[in-house]
Amino acid sequence: MYLFVFTALLAIFFYVNGNKIVDSKEQEIALLKSQLEETEYNPEASSSKPTGNDSFSLVNNEEALTYLENRGFDPSEIIAKVEEELISRNAADADNELIPYEGMAGHFRINKVKLLNHKWAIASFTDGSYWGDLFITYEIDDDANIDVATEKAVLYPNN
Repeated sequence: MYLFVFTALLAIFFYVNGNKIVDSKEQEIALLKSQLEETEYNPEASSSKPTGNDSFSLVNNEEALTYLENRGFDPSEIIAKVEEELISRNAADADNELIPYEGMAGHFRINKVKLLNHKWAIASFTDGSYWGDLFITYEIDDDANIDVATEKAVLYPNN
């Protein structure tokens, strides 16, 4: 008889404890669903923080933007102008003059540019088989003319 009462009490304990666990998990799921719905309806809430990829970018660098604006430049125009300056040096029959390597499977050309601040940019280049990265400095004079120079370059091995 004692064994039956003990087993019945144990079963009741497990049942009540299990229900409490299920209820707490359902509440947690409901909370997470409401947070998900909030971020789906308000995408600015989820994208307000810059990601690691955007941390080093002219468009997210307030000091660099202020510097350009104080000099009377529109940052979006400067970004476009620097990118155009770098990519326009790609030639159909020669390597880009900013790349300190000779193309092995073709001519090296800059294909991507990212401005880090008001003085520095990084660019990637390729010849179709080999690729690398450039660290570039640029200066903007008062007439918005841009002078660029390659500081460092790396060519990745073709595996």
